[in-house]
Amino acid sequence: MSTENDIIENIRQFIEKKAKLFGAKTDSEFNKSYVERNNTGPNALKDNGAFFGFIHPEEESSGPYHDFSFVIFPSSEKGKAWLVCLGVGSLGFKNDYELATYPGLRRLFSKLVNEKGFCKTDFSDIETSLPESITGNPDLQHIRNTIRTYAKVLPACQIVEDPESDEGKKIIAAFLAGYAELRRWPSNKDHRKAVLEALEPFLKTETTDEVKEVKNLLIERKYIILQGPPGTGKTRTAKIVADELVEDKKKVKTFFTQFHAETSYSDFIYGIRPDTENKELRYKENLGVFSEALKYANKHSNEKVILIIDEINRANLSNVLGPIFYLFEHKMDVSNVEIEIAPNLKINKIPDNFFVIATMNTADRSLAVVDFALRRRFAWYTLKPKVINVKAPNKFFGEDFEKIQKIFNWYASSEELNLQPGQGYFIAATEEEMKNRIRYEIFPLIKEYLQEGLLRNAKEEFNNYFLTRINLSLFE
Repeated sequence: MSTENDIIENIRQFIEKKAKLFGAKTDSEFNKSYVERNNTGPNALKDNGAFFGFIHPEEESSGPYHDFSFVIFPSSEKGKAWLVCLGVGSLGFKNDYELATYPGLRRLFSKLVNEKGFCKTDFSDIETSLPESITGNPDLQHIRNTIRTYAKVLPACQIVEDPESDEGKKIIAAFLAGYAELRRWPSNKDHRKAVLEALEPFLKTETTDEVKEVKNLLIERKYIILQGPPGTGKTRTAKIVADELVEDKKKVKTFFTQFHAETSYSDFIYGIRPDTENKELRYKENLGVFSEALKYANKHSNEKVILIIDEINRANLSNVLGPIFYLFEHKMDVSNVEIEIAPNLKINKIPDNFFVIATMNTADRSLAVVDFALRRRFAWYTLKPKVINVKAPNKFFGEDFEKIQKIFNWYASSEELNLQPGQGYFIAATEEEMKNRIRYEIFPLIKEYLQEGLLRNAKEEFNNYFLTRINLSLFE
């Protein structure tokens, strides 16, 4: 029958083997990827600070240490839970502070924890303690003093109920793979594959049918805005949803407009314009696309009418929408306010068969401000960059997409993630066409971001990608 010391030794051997698979080097004192710490003697195991794991290769084999570590807090009692963590040495940061500020590190470990774990929102914070859900967790009371000793320097941790089980080893391997990523251990395809296999069960996201979700949201809310970075298929999705609203052979009528900085109320709702066909100066009425769509909806109550507004945030929305702003309520209990939007066209309610799909490019730096009142009147759906399948003769260049996505995931703030080029940028028929897309579309886009002071920490990664891929440098 195995003792707790046997289990600790088994897990120590397990993580050493995994570390090697992930690319860790241990062949000499001057070429090593980590220093192992093992403080699991009989005295330490009596809730007196027992731990084992790996620390920065520049640190000493004993005593206080700096920077990030991979650490496991074991139990002296068989059958009791352990805690696996990303830790920071009690001496704080020496080499890893900048690394601690990268959003991607937090994003990675946040996916490795569940309801029995914890992940800080700021990995550079070594002053805030762990929450009561960890320090006071009933499953960890046998090592509570140990946990409280290190409570401020554990950015991410996960309870492991049975470290020798398949599930327990899967959690431990994932945390170690995360540590391998931050230490950049993988140096070849086999290493990267092993790391990915360890992380993959935790990184999988459910595939969603965006068209179906948007369609259901539109039916429920009537007025929606599709937002997302360029190339994520916002306009295409809007048109597909409009086409799929056909039910029971009932027709769907679609109206389309694109806003820009000069779009006005007279363009969208109603105005008068000079009649250029007459020799004398005369003016004639001009019904905007909204009024045209509204009149059609009133006359054809058995049809669904879809108004697609592309790039809605490029215009001054208060000026463009005018008094009809009030009417965009998907549930209007009282409709006793009548609004005249054009001569002989007064309404107190937008018809039930009238729907609006608008799109918004979140990477557009010249955007008009969308106020909270407008946000409340629309439902918002975000389209994110994703891997797609395309029909021949085109191809989806997934390797380029994944390299760009990885840089954004690691270095971009939450706001900067809205700048990531979408999947549409990575569709081409040939390798040469794809290189041209990178050279004349993606390269200038990233260069502009950097010139605006965005994604600064990622500049070397981007530069290396472009140098390798198209032999162009971002810096002349």
